[in-house]
Amino acid sequence: MQNAVTGRHRWLAFGVLCLGVLMIVLDTTIVNVALPSIRGALGFNETSLAWVVNAYLLTFGGFLLLGGRLGDLYGRRLLFLIGITLFTLASLACGLSGSQAFLVTARAVQGLGGAVVDAVALSLMMNLFTEPAERAKAMGVFGFVCAGGGSIGVLLGGLLTNALSWHWIFLVNVPVGALVLALTLRWLPSAGSDALHRHLDVGGAITVTTALLLAVYAVVNGNSAGWISLRTLGLLAAALALVGVFLAIEARVRAPLMPLRLFRLRNLVTANVVGVLWAAAMFAWFFLSALYLQLVLGYNPMQVGLAFLPANVIMAVFSVGWSARLVMRFGYRAPLVTGLGFAAAGLLLFARAPLHGSFMWDVLPGMTLLGIGAGIAFNPVLMAAMNDVAPEESGLASGIVNTAFMMGGALGLAVLASLAAACTDRLLVAGREQLAALNGGYHVAFFAGAGFALVAALLGAVLLRGTAASGARTAQSAAP
Repeated sequence: MQNAVTGRHRWLAFGVLCLGVLMIVLDTTIVNVALPSIRGALGFNETSLAWVVNAYLLTFGGFLLLGGRLGDLYGRRLLFLIGITLFTLASLACGLSGSQAFLVTARAVQGLGGAVVDAVALSLMMNLFTEPAERAKAMGVFGFVCAGGGSIGVLLGGLLTNALSWHWIFLVNVPVGALVLALTLRWLPSAGSDALHRHLDVGGAITVTTALLLAVYAVVNGNSAGWISLRTLGLLAAALALVGVFLAIEARVRAPLMPLRLFRLRNLVTANVVGVLWAAAMFAWFFLSALYLQLVLGYNPMQVGLAFLPANVIMAVFSVGWSARLVMRFGYRAPLVTGLGFAAAGLLLFARAPLHGSFMWDVLPGMTLLGIGAGIAFNPVLMAAMNDVAPEESGLASGIVNTAFMMGGALGLAVLASLAAACTDRLLVAGREQLAALNGGYHVAFFAGAGFALVAALLGAVLLRGTAASGARTAQSAAP
């Protein structure tokens, strides 16, 4: 694929990939603002309403790894087209939904399509750009799309819900999806699989996908079911047992779904561990700061979206303009540690945000530091995870890193939300006023999120090695 498209056409193809991924990323958060409207229109109760979000997360998290490997075996462009088609048709079904069951089912199909797109897009991008400087620049843009798309979704969700109706948060995907399909056929080069064979490890696929589905289900329902309940612990134990079965299969099968030798790639393993912690910290920022703005400071959904706008602009500037240069000059380690340090500082500022805070003094400084941190750190994390992997396994590596981010974010959000709720309950019992107790819970969760970012920075500083250029040479030398 590297030689099939050059110059301006390569960047046009990359733009198509970013547009497709942005549509997927937006959908993880655009729904949150419209949940009250969906509840009123379709008669959801509190328990069933959660499945509008959870059905998407379940299939999205469960099929990332398999989607990436299928791209390696059968062609990543083909899988990208299939994923966009599924996502677009499911979005149309969501927008036309008139019942709870229909909407939840369509959301599950949306998650499946989104998983396939997300799993192969990063590997397609890596194959478009093999020269280190261009790859680093492209990765910076891609990192901004992944990191900033969620907060853009809040703004867009508020705008569409207020101006039109909740149906349009889904229907807006239809013309965008159709455009991505047309542009993919026009600009993204057609190429066969890089794999030496097309044998699908069925046993490995079934066990690892089932394990991920069970783990995601346990995590997204952990707060409601109870983290030490029999159901949650049983699901996590079953997921862990299936992972053990999966590893046993991979050690014996002729053509494994996930070759265990990948775990000998130090940067790949380290970047994924860092990604889990980093995603947990980012989700703490995004979701808990949105709750702080809405429930403590009294912002409406549109104001919440606008409050994230400065962070998005700053993130874009650093992702596109600075992150690639820093990686090319200093390697992975220094930009990663610096970015995570800024993020931790931003979370610590939120951990002291007062009950009657102002945007200028109590919100904007933390948002600024987090925008800088995300803009700098995403590029080296993604590049460290992908650059040492041979081309025929880049889809699998993409699926692994996306799974790490998704699982880290979901688990981090669940744990930190639970921590915040527990702290709030203790403060209420101690006689604190409702809003003060709520804000106190958020402070503890933000502080824990800062701890996640600092641990990720420490691991990156100690364990990551190499530069973008050396990583590209490693991948090229490993190619058949």
